[in-house]
Amino acid sequence: MASLYTAAYIGLGSNLGDPSAQVNSAIKALAALDNTRLLVASSLYRSAPMGPQDQPEYINAVAHLETRLEPLQLLHELQRIEAEHGRVRVEGERWGPRTLDLDLLLYGNEVIQDEELTVPHVGLHERNFVLFPLFEIAPELNLPDGRRVVELLNACPLEGLERIIG
Repeated sequence: MASLYTAAYIGLGSNLGDPSAQVNSAIKALAALDNTRLLVASSLYRSAPMGPQDQPEYINAVAHLETRLEPLQLLHELQRIEAEHGRVRVEGERWGPRTLDLDLLLYGNEVIQDEELTVPHVGLHERNFVLFPLFEIAPELNLPDGRRVVELLNACPLEGLERIIG
């Protein structure tokens, strides 16, 4: 286990049950992780679903953690929190409805690509429901490739994303 804390950014999303409550509950679960501190969580945002449109709108947020967990340990903790919130993974299903989705967006300045984990998250640069809340909590953030979050945000349309209270 690393002795120093590493900054990690987690994307949160839900569109089943009570999505706002699911996301808020997941933020509390992130704050309770061992060897991890929750620094800040963004506002909640409402967005249209990716992929199949015959599903409810999503509630999204981004959380900034400092963690001593290694990347795969953190990923497994995120998957445990998803399961505790009723997430059922369907083989081959992408972008379907879910009670909770937690994505490891960034882990320090690391670039990771293996069968289990890709960091930075593959869709980070094109998803408004990730970029807007990420910019809200980390406007000066640079990605491992040197691009600034604000540059990505400026190239990403708002398209139906709505900041909500709660």
